[in-house]
Amino acid sequence: MDIKDYFARISYQGSYDKLDLATLTDIFQHHIRAVPFENLSIHCGESIELDLEATYNKIVRKKRGGWCMENNHLLSWVLKTLGYHVTLLGSKVYVPEYNAYADEIDHLLLKVVLDNKTYIVDGGFGMTYQIWQPMELVSGRDQPQTPGVFRFLEESGVWYLEKVKRKQWVPNQSISTSRNTEKEVCRRVYLFTLQPRDIEEFRARNTHLQTAPDSLFVTKSICSLQTADGIRALVGWKLTEIKYNYKDNMDLVEIRILADEEMEKTLKEQFNITLDKKFVPINTSRLSLF
Repeated sequence: MDIKDYFARISYQGSYDKLDLATLTDIFQHHIRAVPFENLSIHCGESIELDLEATYNKIVRKKRGGWCMENNHLLSWVLKTLGYHVTLLGSKVYVPEYNAYADEIDHLLLKVVLDNKTYIVDGGFGMTYQIWQPMELVSGRDQPQTPGVFRFLEESGVWYLEKVKRKQWVPNQSISTSRNTEKEVCRRVYLFTLQPRDIEEFRARNTHLQTAPDSLFVTKSICSLQTADGIRALVGWKLTEIKYNYKDNMDLVEIRILADEEMEKTLKEQFNITLDKKFVPINTSRLSLF
């Protein structure tokens, strides 16, 4: 594994000799704009492995994306290689349809200590809840970013991440099947503690999420990529483009339903992904990703 090959993969040409917040942020933003959050392996007959070298080969050499346990595991190797102080953390993702957090840890994120400050670095959440900058771990402070206003709240050693959302402008409202987001101003994202984790602790959940019949990742094929001004996402056959803060503090949401024969070309042109095996899109879950 070569750090320079990783930098080529994310088109990063900046310096990396300084261990500072500006460099960390720059590398992080290149990563989320080059490496999709995706679970396509599940839907083209491949298994998702947690071994670091397998993840490196998939993301760096094959130019694929991955989900949190792949993206953030690789990102932890990158940052540790550069000399950052990195700790793996585990979180439980909030599911709005159930108004509850997951029963078990199902999301990997990173804690980075830099200049006596603690930051959360999470390059593997995807969709509209993907942070664009490392977030300082302080409770109750709004941290505005391009996607919206994020903040942490801490209670008895448990940290909660939430996002204040803008209203959405959807010109093609007729094919928008997501639930009403007009009333939803603040959305909980996940909870976590600062207990250090090892990648081995995620193996059982990694297997469960790609095999359980009721898993969101089994019932939805997902590929999302952060862009310069928003996100692009392919969920099942639905291609969604969002431009953040398009006008009047509203996000522009454009939706198009693709035909099967458009899938391969769309993945290549919009996400820079070429799959080795036949991809079978699916979207049978009613759980919302936006």
